[in-house]
Amino acid sequence: MDPTIDVVLPCLDEAAALPGVLAALPPGFRPLVVDNGSVDGSADVARRLGARVAEEPRRGYGAAVHTGLSLSDAEVVCQVDADGSFDTADLPRLVAPLLDGRADLVVGRRCPTTATAWPWHARAGNAVVAALLRRRGVPVRDVSPIRAARRAALVELGVADRAFGYPLELLLRAAAAGWRIVELDVAYAPRAAGTRSKVSGSVRGTLRATRDFGRLLHAGVPR
Repeated sequence: MDPTIDVVLPCLDEAAALPGVLAALPPGFRPLVVDNGSVDGSADVARRLGARVAEEPRRGYGAAVHTGLSLSDAEVVCQVDADGSFDTADLPRLVAPLLDGRADLVVGRRCPTTATAWPWHARAGNAVVAALLRRRGVPVRDVSPIRAARRAALVELGVADRAFGYPLELLLRAAAAGWRIVELDVAYAPRAAGTRSKVSGSVRGTLRATRDFGRLLHAGVPR
């Protein structure tokens, strides 16, 4: 029997991207859009397209992802940005190592499809943080926002960050818990027209996220 799979999509002003993102979801992958205070009607768009929608008024990537995880009742949960930069048709490939027992956490390593898909400042900041993670024994080259794991295990992991540090803390906690972490290449395209990144869309946003990552790395895994 195939497991139930929810796809948690943290969403902030992604109305232009949602039709394509939701249409590309493979059969059996149930969308759970967590609206994080959008003012462009994203929640209404998602509902019209048949997605389950939750509201998370506390701003922050981690807050939105945590709310989706809390509301899911699926055996397996995928988490992916709702901005159209990832092809949700890739999700079965990320789930496969979980189902065949080769991994506890599968993360996607972004492979840009164009020169403009991943701005240089965002790529550079990510490379620095990923190098620091590898020095700590976390086998990744990307602190990526696309991943898959079993829901019960994710809940038990207890990731506490509710802002941009969520993906980093998840990796640190997973490694500390002895999880088998598998990283797979995934295509990374420019965001859908009409949307804008809250992190990589500006040098300032990238620096803020990198600073937050640095603080978390310095502090270690919260207890």
